[in-house]
Amino acid sequence: MIPLPPETIHLPFESGPYRMAMGLVAVAEPDWFEIDSKYREELAERERLLAACHGEVFGAEPGSEAARSETLAIVIEHLIRAHPNWFACDGVSFYNRLTGESWILSERDPLELCGRLVQEDLCLIEASADGPRLTAAVLCFPSRWRLHEKLGRPLMEVHGNVPLYGDRLARPVDRFMAHVRPGHIACRLNWSVMDDPTLFQPTGKWRTAHDATITEENAGDRLFLRVERQTLRRLPGSGAVLFGIRVHVYPLARVVNAAEIAARLAGAIRSLPNEMAHYKSLPMFQTALLGWLDRRAS
Repeated sequence: MIPLPPETIHLPFESGPYRMAMGLVAVAEPDWFEIDSKYREELAERERLLAACHGEVFGAEPGSEAARSETLAIVIEHLIRAHPNWFACDGVSFYNRLTGESWILSERDPLELCGRLVQEDLCLIEASADGPRLTAAVLCFPSRWRLHEKLGRPLMEVHGNVPLYGDRLARPVDRFMAHVRPGHIACRLNWSVMDDPTLFQPTGKWRTAHDATITEENAGDRLFLRVERQTLRRLPGSGAVLFGIRVHVYPLARVVNAAEIAARLAGAIRSLPNEMAHYKSLPMFQTALLGWLDRRAS
């Protein structure tokens, strides 16, 4: 069994006044995708979802064929160059030594095949008269949104129910999508606290019903920090932007293991605007969560 590095722990929250921003940083080419100790487990779950509910986790608009084909070419080239001991390709088949699988390249949709090779979900965003538009995706681990409700829509509509997005992020996002240059990989982190560790979560936002079973005493064991590591990269041939989403789900007690971390998370939650907290379904357990964090912080 080929050993893999441990999962990276991302803690992207900060206390202080709430600020909604893209928060992009550059990523070196070898670090485009995260491949870690959860690789085999998560790839098996992706296979299961693609078999059991294909229409929910994969979709493609007509006209996205060139971008989908280019995605496979650039992903394969990256994996072979970054990890030559784990992956190989002879032009006809792709070989994954981590899982023992091989794939004939011509037998599957190229974007769907990419979803069977990396832990990231992959979305294609292409220019249109209405702004950047979601034209295809393999989305096995959604954080409470449904692909079929967003496919084919401009990003402004895709994010239409996100509080403050239209006022604070829509223009910067559209501007970035128009100007990101080939060869540059950008990354941002997004976080939430959830009561369910399931990776495939197409629903669950805006919940307010209080869960009395989550208490100040057990919140660390009942709740999970869910972090999305999002990457953006221009495809030089088609001009599409490839948006990757790696989902990490950490048991709260495991990662909030120091007073400083607990204080930061408590401060970040307290600074959220009410509509954003509601959007994240935090009112279900927010009082218990803050009580648990405050005890840890002290």
